[in-house]
Amino acid sequence: FGGIVAAFTLVALIISLVLPKEYTSQVTVQSSSSGMDIGGAAAAMAAITGGGLSGGKATTYMELMKTRVVLEPIIEQVFDDIEPEKRPDAEGFAKKNLDIANTKGTQLISVEAKGRTPEEAKYIAENVVSNFLGLMTNLNKENKSLVVSFLDERITTAKKEADDAALALENYSKEHKIYGPDEQTKAQLEKTAAYDKTLGELQVERMAGQAKVSSIAAQLGEQNSDAVKYSMTDNPGVKKIRDLIIDKEAELVKMRTLYQEKHPSVIQAKTELSELNNQLAEEVSRAVSSQAVAVSDNQEALQLARYQAATAVAVAGASEAKVKELQAKSDEEMAGMADDILEYQKLYREAQVKEEVYEMLTKQIEQAKIQQTMESMDIQVVDPASLPDEKKPSGPRKKLITLAGMVLGCMVSLGYSLVLYKREYS
Repeated sequence: FGGIVAAFTLVALIISLVLPKEYTSQVTVQSSSSGMDIGGAAAAMAAITGGGLSGGKATTYMELMKTRVVLEPIIEQVFDDIEPEKRPDAEGFAKKNLDIANTKGTQLISVEAKGRTPEEAKYIAENVVSNFLGLMTNLNKENKSLVVSFLDERITTAKKEADDAALALENYSKEHKIYGPDEQTKAQLEKTAAYDKTLGELQVERMAGQAKVSSIAAQLGEQNSDAVKYSMTDNPGVKKIRDLIIDKEAELVKMRTLYQEKHPSVIQAKTELSELNNQLAEEVSRAVSSQAVAVSDNQEALQLARYQAATAVAVAGASEAKVKELQAKSDEEMAGMADDILEYQKLYREAQVKEEVYEMLTKQIEQAKIQQTMESMDIQVVDPASLPDEKKPSGPRKKLITLAGMVLGCMVSLGYSLVLYKREYS
């Protein structure tokens, strides 16, 4: 029996000596706290996390490192001595040659690459990160360019509308010789300015949301997303918070007709409105988690961002309708004023709204361009790829293989002894 154990141990030792050497190189990267929502994802992805790299975001990054876009150029270079059809695919290469992990509670992702030589291991580790950084930059540029392109088109239209409105006001003023409303009209104009400001803000929120929805929809289309269509505004929790936001917008516009922007009542209303918007985003996130089909982490993040953007568009549209309703009631109170003054006020209001929309859209596009630059630097290399010591390969693990052979030999010996025992006493 000792011979069987010795034989298995010897065979295992020989196998460990025959197996080719293997070397491991490690590189560590860090995601900045500003984060990319690949879309928004961005993120969104959670800008996309308040201190640590979120599990979903880390998983997305690690899966992206295993994609064909990242690995195929490496496979082509490492196995250039092998015919293309015999080379491993990206999935097989990732399983055999890569070990990618996220340190829990941190923003760090470590990449361990295995190679046949120290140089090969270092090459794989370096290029996994390098190709991944290139992919992230391209995703950022593509996502933000869609938003910027949409806003560019809308700004051109908004500028023309603002100019046309200003020209119409000027022509009407000259034609009817109205160069300045009386004091009553001035007071009314100041009062209705609150409606104009709120409507302008809501229009910009709606347009920016539509830009984000269009951008995310384009990305989901490219990824052949199979996510279910779910009407988020029908969700009871979302609908309840949406109605509260609409009421709070109506309350805010009434406050603005009475007080200046720095008045405590206006500031309090804005604070409460911001809290309600945060609650809405959290409710949409919970609803998506409970309703979404099983998709990749990247698609889930994009779907969440899309539903949040679409819900924001719907809420902004509903709030805009409510404010317009209040504005209409305010206009009815002015029915006793002269027709010319009313028309002047209408043209003046339209010109102001369109000018504010144009100015706010200009600020939005500048913010989008700045964000694009910041998000391109989301991933940074903390610890460059190491060059393994040629005298200290990471594999094969000779002692472990030999020990496994010894254990297997003992098991075979035990089994053989049981067979002999049964034969002797049967």
